[in-house]
Amino acid sequence: MQKVRVRYAPSPTGLLHIGNARSALFNYLYAKHFDGDFIVRIEDTDMNRNVEGGEQSQLELLEWLGIYIDESPIHGGAYGPYRQLERLDLYTKYATQLLSEGMAYKEDNGAIRFKVPKGKTYVFDDLVRGQLSFKSEDVEDWIMVKENGIPTYNFAVVIDDHHMEISHVFRGEEHITNTPKQLMVYEALGFDAPKFGHMTIIVNEQKKKLSKRDQNVMQFISEYKASGYLPEAMFNFIALLGWSPPIDQEILTKQQFIDYFDGTRFVKAPSMFDRDKLKFINSKYIKSLSVEALSQFIKPYLIAHQIEIKNDTWLQQLTSVFQERLHFIEEIVTLYQNFLNQSFELNEDMVSFLKEHQLQKLIETFELKIKTIDWSPEAIQQSMKDISVSLGIKGKPLFMGLRIATTAELHGPSLPNMLALLPKETVISRLQDTLKLW
Repeated sequence: MQKVRVRYAPSPTGLLHIGNARSALFNYLYAKHFDGDFIVRIEDTDMNRNVEGGEQSQLELLEWLGIYIDESPIHGGAYGPYRQLERLDLYTKYATQLLSEGMAYKEDNGAIRFKVPKGKTYVFDDLVRGQLSFKSEDVEDWIMVKENGIPTYNFAVVIDDHHMEISHVFRGEEHITNTPKQLMVYEALGFDAPKFGHMTIIVNEQKKKLSKRDQNVMQFISEYKASGYLPEAMFNFIALLGWSPPIDQEILTKQQFIDYFDGTRFVKAPSMFDRDKLKFINSKYIKSLSVEALSQFIKPYLIAHQIEIKNDTWLQQLTSVFQERLHFIEEIVTLYQNFLNQSFELNEDMVSFLKEHQLQKLIETFELKIKTIDWSPEAIQQSMKDISVSLGIKGKPLFMGLRIATTAELHGPSLPNMLALLPKETVISRLQDTLKLW
């Protein structure tokens, strides 16, 4: 059996986009399922649109996602060079061959056109969509080498894929119409074509094709990285855009995706980019982190927003309080600022609870107690225990009563940890405001 070799071939004309990331990921998963190779080849012949740092950004973000590259301009390999501009002699060689065999012709301006055969039908078994066919009459003679000597995509990609022994190609459905042109070149040169799979489009929540101009959705992997989405979560989410696992579960490890990705479970319907689903998946990965590990992810965001980090203990307390609420790590800034600056207002249910359980004495005692203690979660916890014993109040009246009187919330994370993040004076002021109810 031929070794599975797949490629992702971006142009360095911009940053890594969601759609391109999916193409790379699907090729990677397929290769690794069959113990094959994943190659990155840079299609840099559109020199006017190439962006400085575009290639480096693509490679770095792929590896940030956990898509590890076997061969590339940076990683090397036996099938290089891996940039098209370094392979121009190869394209010239085959263009000259097609000209000499009458399968192409040169125009007055020097451009070379491929001569489309007459009366032929091109058929291929698409790994996603099944059998597809095209008639040659529907395709005009097309430019394979521009007048400046630079090959066009449909010509260069055939030469590159052949020489790099690419066995399978997974790409977006916009490439379906390119396939017959490429099959013509494969046939003309006597090359075996790889197996093609054209993934369905990605749509937004309005079921319109996801566009780089869509302002409602972050488009680039770098944006998600900057916002504090975890690479494992992005990997997980993107892998489900056009493919479904054989088990009733959406949170899978990287190895599980590799094990299941045999090419039989591609989805034929458009894949929706569901932002809420992405947040949910990312929150699951955030919750799986230890407090210590998550606190180190959080730290740079606090520093960037000039939030004072008193010490590592304080940072871990902050982390433990908000870990369950985080959808992405940058959100910690908003959550903390809202927590510090939120207005303290008790609703009717809260007031009813306090009065029903006659908690005035509890609140008075807690206010007096905390005035004299060190302001730490441990000291606050001990104060609550002491008051419970002295007043004979425990369980829901104790914990919910104090939570209402200090945070104006009915539920939440550890109360001692929460209160320790607030200035003691703020907590005392809230207790005093609550006592005004009586």
